[in-house]
Amino acid sequence: MKNSNDTSAGSLRTQWVAIAIIIVLAIAAGTAIMRSGKSGQAPAGQSQQAAKHETDGHAHDEHDGDVRKAAPKGGEAGHADPHGHDEKSAEHKDEHGHDEKAAAGAGKEEGHGEKVEFTKAQIASSGVSIDTAGPSQISTTVQLPGEIKFNEDRTAHVVPRVAGVVESVSVDLGQQVRKGQVLAVLASVGVSEQRSELLSAQKRLALARVTADRERRLFEDKISAQQDFLQAEQAQREAEIAVTNATQKLQAIGASAGSGNLSRYELRAPFDGMVVEKHLSIGESVREDAQVFTISDLSSVWAQINVSASNLNLVRVGEQAIIRASGFEQSASGRVSYVGSLLGEQTRTAVARVTLANPALAWRPGLFVTVELVSGTSNAPVTVSADAVQTVEDRPTVFVQVNGGFEARTVRLGRTDGKRVEILEGLDAGTPHAGKGSFAVKAQKGKGSSGHEH
Repeated sequence: MKNSNDTSAGSLRTQWVAIAIIIVLAIAAGTAIMRSGKSGQAPAGQSQQAAKHETDGHAHDEHDGDVRKAAPKGGEAGHADPHGHDEKSAEHKDEHGHDEKAAAGAGKEEGHGEKVEFTKAQIASSGVSIDTAGPSQISTTVQLPGEIKFNEDRTAHVVPRVAGVVESVSVDLGQQVRKGQVLAVLASVGVSEQRSELLSAQKRLALARVTADRERRLFEDKISAQQDFLQAEQAQREAEIAVTNATQKLQAIGASAGSGNLSRYELRAPFDGMVVEKHLSIGESVREDAQVFTISDLSSVWAQINVSASNLNLVRVGEQAIIRASGFEQSASGRVSYVGSLLGEQTRTAVARVTLANPALAWRPGLFVTVELVSGTSNAPVTVSADAVQTVEDRPTVFVQVNGGFEARTVRLGRTDGKRVEILEGLDAGTPHAGKGSFAVKAQKGKGSSGHEH
């Protein structure tokens, strides 16, 4: 009997423990619902999934409480207030709950930048010109590959014209020489023989003149016959021809008539230019047809162009051309002086050339270039000078003049001929803007942006 009573008492205690657990869970659920109600009651018809989140809110609240306790005073705990609002986000909202940054951004039109303060004195001192956007003609160009070559009309291949041995060389490779300057001296047997022939002819001419004078006096005095006088005059004329012939032979090879050393032969520069090739040294034996020097006047060069058949109608003699270097920032203008009438068998291109002035000797033969030729012109309704377009944040920008400075205006570009640029979007005709010297405005804008960042 005693065992039966003990069993009943243990079963009763188990039931009370279960009831107590249920009550505790019910109280916890009620507390969670009350806390959720303080933040804002869920609307009628709230989904079951939202109700489930509310029942789990007690666990989240406990976790949030731990985080708030762990955060130091005045520290990062300010990210959430007791009502669940983000304090950091609230800093950017005004008293009406509007985002201040969004409101500020809405005040700017798309493509319009912030104002760059610029006084009239700053504009004058920095050299910024004020231009007006307007219509203009834009030239369409075609680009052709080319190469700088020697001006063959001003290039000479110097040869000795007589065989000999080099005694001295007076110039170096790359040296500028003047017309008639001695390049090298040779010892030549051929020159010695020709000078000897000239000297002999000169002696015979002197004797023939004396003989002719004597026969003339004898004939006038009726001492000798007229036939003797005529023969003496004939001998004098033949001696004169021999002297002339020997002199011209020396002139033909570029040798002087009189020289203390009969075999001395001097190679001289045919005109002002630069020694671009040199193929002899002291003691070397050279032939009469050996090319020992190349002299070129580099103050004028040729830009040789390879023109395909499709572009032949664009390349005409007298046409203006712009030459741009491929290896460095250099450009020059010239005119087409020659267009070939035949196409190459291998390249199927015609050869044309532009005669180019080269006073600073910057255009060196062998340099690859790009030749721009105008293929046509067309009207553009809105254009600005090429100096007016700057790149700001990787976008083409024109600085429009406003009261007290300039405003950066993002634009969309069209065609350009290097001088004028077509504006497709972002700028209207008649708009005043910074033209030449606009880089100073860009630099001022950069200073202002840097100051705001700090």
